[in-house]
Amino acid sequence: MKRRDLLTGTSAGLLLGAIATARAADFPEVRWRLASSFPKSLDTIYGASERLAARVAALTSGKFQIRTFAGGELVPGLGVFDAVSQGTVECGQSAGYYYVGKNLAFAFDTALPFGLNARQQNAWMYAGGGLKLMREFFASYGVLHFPGGNTGAQMGGWFRKEIKSLADLKGLKMRIPGLGGRILAELGVVPQTIAGGDIYPALERGALDATEWVGPYDDEKLGFHKIAKHYYYPGWWEGGPQLTFFVHLKKWQSLPPPYQAAFEVAAAEANVHMLAEYDAKNPPALQRLLRQGVILHAFPKDVMLAARKAAFAMYEGESRRNPAFRRIYIEWKKFMDASNQWSKVAEASYSNFLFYVK
Repeated sequence: MKRRDLLTGTSAGLLLGAIATARAADFPEVRWRLASSFPKSLDTIYGASERLAARVAALTSGKFQIRTFAGGELVPGLGVFDAVSQGTVECGQSAGYYYVGKNLAFAFDTALPFGLNARQQNAWMYAGGGLKLMREFFASYGVLHFPGGNTGAQMGGWFRKEIKSLADLKGLKMRIPGLGGRILAELGVVPQTIAGGDIYPALERGALDATEWVGPYDDEKLGFHKIAKHYYYPGWWEGGPQLTFFVHLKKWQSLPPPYQAAFEVAAAEANVHMLAEYDAKNPPALQRLLRQGVILHAFPKDVMLAARKAAFAMYEGESRRNPAFRRIYIEWKKFMDASNQWSKVAEASYSNFLFYVK
């Protein structure tokens, strides 16, 4: 295969062509600001924004500079999408499902309970039509989006007491926002939305009985294991949550094509690196937690079944009420069902053999 044929249609080809064009023209210096929803202490998640900025600068010989700001430094952490949509900042790093209050369809950008895992999310976005559907949706807000990372399947959280059955959820005060919180509310949980820095003291004084966060690497830093020893899995509400770079659409359109290519390539690199980092960092972190007396539990089967039933009842109901949600949900569900059938034959059977063989 010829080299020019190999590069045709790929990001590498796009970038090489853009760089060649850039040498023939005097492109301007561009200065953007990126507002993140995340604190610097979440070094793997926030670090993706720093990686993006560094790679964009390197790929444009320093002419396109993006300055990153952690959550709260420039705009409130949960105000990132609005800031990008309104043009207050040129771009941002956040998670679509933070904004389900605007429209439940935002959740498809990140994760739905009992939805796609990280590998499936990438497949749906890049090759299964998800990127096109989500960009159509975000365009109505004046925003363009790029997948920018994934944590992989998260943990189910920290509980002060053991959960032996569905009945043990009744009245339980748990920090869990978003769709997972809505579903658990139907099962008797009292969901609460509390910022990361406030969770530990709330657990300590008994204002919370349980909390979810991310996974071993990030959870260990916040010290939940010192109070709540029961660590549950899986985090069925976040089977493969994607982080996203949002860009103000008109600002994007004003960029020279080589700068657009650099941003797109840098975002894709950040997407790959985040999942790789979590897959490398979580195993030793879990072992450290276990050595400190943490007790691992799988959620009881009746909890899982009841939660799944409630989740898909929610999706079907929302599809009847919300045309934007229905348009994406139909294609998302079709993709997931086909992907699960294939994964059951290949990935799951292979992994299950390796995990459980003696």
